[in-house]
Amino acid sequence: MTNLRIEPPADESGLEDWRQVHNTVVPDAAMSLDEARERAGKYLLEVAYDGDDLVGCTTVRPPEEGGAAATVIVRVLPGHRGRGIGAALYERAMRQAAEHAAPAVETVVWAANSGGVRFAEARGFVEVDRYEPEPGAIPYLTLRLAP
Repeated sequence: MTNLRIEPPADESGLEDWRQVHNTVVPDAAMSLDEARERAGKYLLEVAYDGDDLVGCTTVRPPEEGGAAATVIVRVLPGHRGRGIGAALYERAMRQAAEHAAPAVETVVWAANSGGVRFAEARGFVEVDRYEPEPGAIPYLTLRLAP
């Protein structure tokens, strides 16, 4: 990582970059540009570039009405992992989540993304729930940051 730039998607191109990373890392839940626009209206989305190269994205969800946890999701494209990009994105997203003063922080990781599961567990997240979109499908894990 030499010149990491993290910014909200400023236009359709930036939103398409966010969507590209999301769909690459979580192909099981690929979304359309319209779905990404909807998320941008509800959550804090950011896109990460190393110089001009797209490398990752984040989503920070504030706690839902009456909810106890903010959600932080970090995605790094496979060819850019192991360079500190995920750690930098995680630290930034955690600062953003802290602004919501939620008593807990969670993340959601597609179980097939073993690197993402290891990344979350290495930072103290523990599995609290799993969601299987349909019988026999690869589940999504909800992990909560242990106090």
